[in-house]
Amino acid sequence: MKRFAETSSDLVRSNLAWRGRTLLLLLPSLLIVVGLFGGGLILGLMQAAGYFPGSGAESFTLEHFKNVFIHPDFFSSLLLTFYVSATSTLLAVVFSLISALLVMSMLRRFNWLHLVMQIPLVVPHLLIATAILFLLSPTGFLSRLAHALQLIESPAGFPVLIHDPWLLGVILVYVWKEIPFLTLMLLSVLLNLDTRLLQVGKTLKANRWQRFRFIIFPSIFPSLSAGTLIVFAYSFGAFEVPYLLGQTYPMTLPVWAYRQYSDIDLMSRPEGIAAGLVIALVILLFVFIAYALVKKSASGRLPI
Repeated sequence: MKRFAETSSDLVRSNLAWRGRTLLLLLPSLLIVVGLFGGGLILGLMQAAGYFPGSGAESFTLEHFKNVFIHPDFFSSLLLTFYVSATSTLLAVVFSLISALLVMSMLRRFNWLHLVMQIPLVVPHLLIATAILFLLSPTGFLSRLAHALQLIESPAGFPVLIHDPWLLGVILVYVWKEIPFLTLMLLSVLLNLDTRLLQVGKTLKANRWQRFRFIIFPSIFPSLSAGTLIVFAYSFGAFEVPYLLGQTYPMTLPVWAYRQYSDIDLMSRPEGIAAGLVIALVILLFVFIAYALVKKSASGRLPI
């Protein structure tokens, strides 16, 4: 009994020492992340709350948040941002699911597919947006090609896909960029899936849809949820692509916040920061919802 107690005590001390060493090794990175993010967040909160000594405002108030919510353009920008984020995320999820299943079935014969899927990950969103601009604009490559093939009378007859009300160019950039990201996330799960489960499904005469519904989908659901959240959060808070390819009115919420922040009137800057904080709160809300869904799924309380 005494020896058992000594062994347990040694294990506890060893575990505490391991945790201490791990925390010590992570401390430099944590200090940088917390310092930069926390410092910027505190400064943003202070300015959004009206403390902006550069403009003579040195008292705290919620007036700027109120101005954001009652601004006539705020809710139209918010709805437009939801539309772009939800549509691009949904399309990326559907196509990445199909891609992951297809690539998994062909990976043994075509190993290079895995490498090809990684190439778009290193290409910046801004570069893809510029490529789409040159490709789909009324004076772009496709319009000139369609005119050369006499499919349209002039390049001006090409459908408007850039700066259009539906933000098709913006959605296309997000879908093109996020499909490889989600596909690789799903592939990492599918390649480690216990194939005996699929064999059992075949033995029990389950068809392809039933094997996907009851074996594959529950296995990939946690990774799919996390990837979907990342894609949605990025597209919801991204600024550069809708700024380059989006319409001027109404504009997405990040672009609207930037316009407010960069306005020549310094008193508009706190409202731009307040709009940015609203974007962060919306994203945090979705993080919380996704976390709750994944937790319920892991505990078996979510019928998937």
